[in-house]
Amino acid sequence: MSHHPTPPGDSPFRSEPGRRDEAPQFVLPLVVRIERAAPPARTDALETAARAVLVLLGDDRALGDGEWAQAVRDWQDARIRKVVRRARGAEWRRAEALPGITVSGASAEVRVFPPVPLDGWPKELAKLQVSGTDLDDPEPPAPAGPDTPVLWMSPGLDMSAGKAMAQAGHAAQLAWWELSDEERADWRDAGFPLAVRTAGRDLWGRLRDSGLPLVRDAGFTEIAPGSCTVVADHPALRHRSGFASR
Repeated sequence: MSHHPTPPGDSPFRSEPGRRDEAPQFVLPLVVRIERAAPPARTDALETAARAVLVLLGDDRALGDGEWAQAVRDWQDARIRKVVRRARGAEWRRAEALPGITVSGASAEVRVFPPVPLDGWPKELAKLQVSGTDLDDPEPPAPAGPDTPVLWMSPGLDMSAGKAMAQAGHAAQLAWWELSDEERADWRDAGFPLAVRTAGRDLWGRLRDSGLPLVRDAGFTEIAPGSCTVVADHPALRHRSGFASR
């Protein structure tokens, strides 16, 4: 029988900040490959990062007694931090040698690693730069299909690609928590299809009040604490909320 799971540990957007802050802090490292000659498109990088988070959450190593499961539980018991760093050439090859999962999009490659203590990054990742992830879309992304989960970005915030990748990952994670076991399995078996798009201002206003999963940023970098950054519009959640976004 399927059921609607309670988020494992504390969601960064639902529980009391003091309790989350008292727990040991962990971070989910994501590394995006940005070669000088062929940087990925921005939207593809955001979508690939979101899928990478989902791939890790659905991996057997992150579940039950898997080798990454305790690290994932520890991470989800505190603030759900994600940090995106960039790599190219030998840096990327060293990152690929560490335990993790590489997820590829149309032009983007993102490697996600099991959570690590906030001050305990592997040296191969600690030396990578966070800045420099300002990516562009060569063409405007096409409209998403009606049955495609969409992570709607706020139209009123200016974020670097790295920051936006982390926010898209948060939204994907919130959607994952809200789905039943059967819905999660269906999404995973389909390869986690999703789109990242920026909402128009009218749509964004309706999305924020829709009851769909909403990311409120903790404000560690770039934007003010409490900023609403992304809404996760998954068809299964949309049908339950009665929201019609398109």
